Amino acid sequence: MNNVSIDRLEQLSTPHLADACLRTGVTVRCAPAALRPVIPTMRCAGRVRPARHFGSVDVFLEALEAAERGDVLVVDNGGRVDEACVGDLITLEVSTAGLAGIVIWGLHRDTPELREIGLPVFSLGSLATGPQRLDKRTPDALASAHVGKWLVGPEDVVVCDADGVIFLPCARLAEIIQAAEIIRLTERRQAGEMREGRSFRDQAAFAQYLARRLQDPAFNFRDHLRMIGAAIEE
Repeated sequence: MNNVSIDRLEQLSTPHLADACLRTGVTVRCAPAALRPVIPTMRCAGRVRPARHFGSVDVFLEALEAAERGDVLVVDNGGRVDEACVGDLITLEVSTAGLAGIVIWGLHRDTPELREIGLPVFSLGSLATGPQRLDKRTPDALASAHVGKWLVGPEDVVVCDADGVIFLPCARLAEIIQAAEIIRLTERRQAGEMREGRSFRDQAAFAQYLARRLQDPAFNFRDHLRMIGAAIEE
């Protein structure tokens, strides 16, 4: 992964990337819908820098020791909603280290301060109390992180925007980006024609599709769109 890839990712939405995963045969790994940005307009993209939380912030500081500029700190707090694990001080530290954002499988606090800092932060919500525990740390604390049902690590890139959070394998990133850019261009062309008065049904030759389906009930709309070069999702 390089800066060019990140620059291209930042021009793509998570829906474009999810559709591109379908088109390229890559598993779509979206975080649960409850994971939202602190400010709706926040977005970020970067390599995953994982950290599992056990009740103390030192694991985040240690993750930053190995992090590179542009990484995204992905915090695994088990999806807990009885404590916040990231606040303003850690967010400032992450921002100062040059990371692109924070994704928390758990809660944050100090919401006004986080909004003022401006670093993209995505979490399950906020809560006033921090952790009141200190659990035994496991050897994989900095190797990987769970977000919902997905296990992610430095071999993944994360992209976050108003529609949510998606994880992409670095090994397939180039082809996913290329597919997403084609999808974006197709959607823009279709939307432009709709604004000029040509309906999507007309663009998609929908009457032709209905006639074909009468003859072949197994023929579906995605097959039709692919056949006429108007496919968006797969």
